Amino acid sequence: MMLTYAALLIALFFALNIGASGAAASISVAYGSGAIASQKKALLLCGIAIFAGAVIGGSEVVKTIGTGIIPQSLLSEKIVLIILFSAALSLFIANLLGIPLSTSEITVGSVVGVGVAYQALYINNILVIVSFWIVIPAIAFILAVTVGTVIIKLEKRYPILNQAKAQKIISVFVIIVGFCEAFSAGMNNVANAIGPLVGANVISMNSGTLLGGLFVALGAFLLGGNVLQTNGKKITKFSLLEGGAISGTGAFLVILSSIYGLPVPLTQVTSTAIMGIAAAQKGSNTLKKNIIAKILKVWLVSPIFSLVISYGLVKSIIYMDIYAIVVVVSVCAATLGIISLIKTINEDRRMYQENGGGI
Repeated sequence: MMLTYAALLIALFFALNIGASGAAASISVAYGSGAIASQKKALLLCGIAIFAGAVIGGSEVVKTIGTGIIPQSLLSEKIVLIILFSAALSLFIANLLGIPLSTSEITVGSVVGVGVAYQALYINNILVIVSFWIVIPAIAFILAVTVGTVIIKLEKRYPILNQAKAQKIISVFVIIVGFCEAFSAGMNNVANAIGPLVGANVISMNSGTLLGGLFVALGAFLLGGNVLQTNGKKITKFSLLEGGAISGTGAFLVILSSIYGLPVPLTQVTSTAIMGIAAAQKGSNTLKKNIIAKILKVWLVSPIFSLVISYGLVKSIIYMDIYAIVVVVSVCAATLGIISLIKTINEDRRMYQENGGGI
């Protein structure tokens, strides 16, 4: 019984953090553009939309996380605790290091880590999920470029769109699509916190989506202020229509993915949509390689980071396999060492080029 309570507490703590990070950012376009002037009102609207999305449409992604990656028979209370602890710990460490990991990818990685330890994975399902982590952001970029090009032409042809009366109407549109994006975050993200619990029959689907949705919404409302401010500043270079296109693209694709039970990274979808609008404004030459590289690194690091943690915990707690832990720790240490060595080599080369000499 203690394990059940511990798993539930970690799940709710994880849900709060999900709401405070990625979910809160879903209303940032409406807030940053000034369509919603008050931060509290923006976060309240965001929380309501997240809760509605989780309760109304969160069940399919919950099924995927709970039963679609590893056999349901593996999901004992201990295993659920390991999955949730690995995901929550990964997110916590990432936040401390300032690394923007995807909660969907972290959770999938944690579940896969357990499957690797037990040598029991639904490989086809995992390949489908991973392929959509690539396909959905790519589609977001293409859609954003297309819509952005149309918006630029409309704004040039009809200058009235930039006048006060038209801007008020467009602001309403931006608020609506912002609500839809937050709704999509609730549909997709609640599974990260309560999917393993539902899969293990610790909590029912209805109770899980209700409780999980409530805590993700509370995390957004109570703790999402800083994320909202940061993300709100990023979209000020876009017009209201372009901001609405960014939110609308993310909302449409994430809702569609959620209906089919696919956990997708909303942050990366939004980032590629922003890149698409920027490309429509100034051409593909404006795309910064370092931003694209950052998205790819997040995509790679997020699931692997949590996979290693959950695998190590299963081997140490369930199997009591000390040798496996030594291997995991050694691989982590070697990886950090290689990264440090690469940085040192690059710095040495830079110093050599700048000084124009040798040692």
